[in-house]
Amino acid sequence: MHPALFHFPPKTMPQRWAPLALSLLLNAFLPHTTWAQAEPQTTPKTATTPRPKAKADTAPPQDIKAPAQSTKSTKTKTKSKNSGPKSSKVKTNAAKAALPAAAGLFFSESSAAMDWSSQAAERLQLDPQWVRKHLGQARRLPSVERLVLPASSPAAKNWAAYRARFIEPQRIQAGLRFWQTHRGALERAEREFGVPASVVVAIIGVETFYGQYTGNFRVIDALATLAFHFPTAHPRAAARESFFKGELEQFLLLTSRSGADPLSIRGSYAGAMGLPQFMPSSWARHAVDFDGNGRIDLFGSPTDAIGSVANYFKAFDWRPGMPTHYPVTLTPGQTDMDSLMAPDILPTFSVANFVSKGASLSGAALQHTGPLALIELRNGNEAPSYVAGTENFYAITRYNWSSYYAMAVIDLAEAVAREMQNSR
Repeated sequence: MHPALFHFPPKTMPQRWAPLALSLLLNAFLPHTTWAQAEPQTTPKTATTPRPKAKADTAPPQDIKAPAQSTKSTKTKTKSKNSGPKSSKVKTNAAKAALPAAAGLFFSESSAAMDWSSQAAERLQLDPQWVRKHLGQARRLPSVERLVLPASSPAAKNWAAYRARFIEPQRIQAGLRFWQTHRGALERAEREFGVPASVVVAIIGVETFYGQYTGNFRVIDALATLAFHFPTAHPRAAARESFFKGELEQFLLLTSRSGADPLSIRGSYAGAMGLPQFMPSSWARHAVDFDGNGRIDLFGSPTDAIGSVANYFKAFDWRPGMPTHYPVTLTPGQTDMDSLMAPDILPTFSVANFVSKGASLSGAALQHTGPLALIELRNGNEAPSYVAGTENFYAITRYNWSSYYAMAVIDLAEAVAREMQNSR
């Protein structure tokens, strides 16, 4: 196994990071946990668990090469070569300088975290001292705890406003350049995995603006904070805390197998990493060495990111050639909205059943052979918009549990595809 699965860009490569304001802005519309940092907008009532949680024994260990990144933030700068003190009590000036000024206590001060480290080391068959040392050097980040909470006074959902954040000229043109630059890899991914190049391009565009905003939080800080201090005010606190403990385990497993420094790797406030914002468990399960150089690098290799996104969708049952959605017309007073909305975004209804409940379809939609879901997109104080979502629409929501996110990806994919066609 090659000892450089997580390969990060050299210090000479410019790094740009998303300001906290961007995270806060997006958080107002989507409660994040991400992949793209997202948690479900609503959980389908009859769906099975849509994303695999991290289990160290379900996938072969992936190696990580520690990053040697520079950042623009003096408050969050990390020295990649800082291996930390031998003691679990971390109090050196170097360690303090490597962490945000607003950070809380080191996890070496947490008996719960240190007890967990021993148990995790046994489960993962890792050196207990290595796990204890690195987890002990993680810091609690109160800002991360705030970011995962739903807004106290959430604004009314507005599809037009949400869409405008992503379907705008700069992102479309960046998507066009990305497609033109990586045309060969995108065409190959489409052939091998059946996922349209436009969808892969749009995912990377929505997630990180084609690598411009990959996050500037130390991943181990973010994951440890959410694993041991997930806000109890969150409506799903217990489940989310368990999820992040699994992601922390997977992150430690990934880094330990390669000898990488877990303290040097940066990502989103939820611990997502690289151009496609994969969580550690997704990196272990779905990331692929698509450029064939013997390592997987979702930070510095757009080709690996392209193949990994396509492989992710294949794993979540993307149907090649199937549309993502169809237009639908609803007649007030004649549509059984309660029945149509009950399964949420999970495709449940046959075309005949869908139409029998008062949802009018036309054209190609009437020939669709799979199940459909009625997708509602609210428009603030205006009337909602509706589409009939297919299994491929649902597949996009496996990346981020939100119909708004899925439609933004679809619309960006279509916009960039048009530009690509016009450029030929």
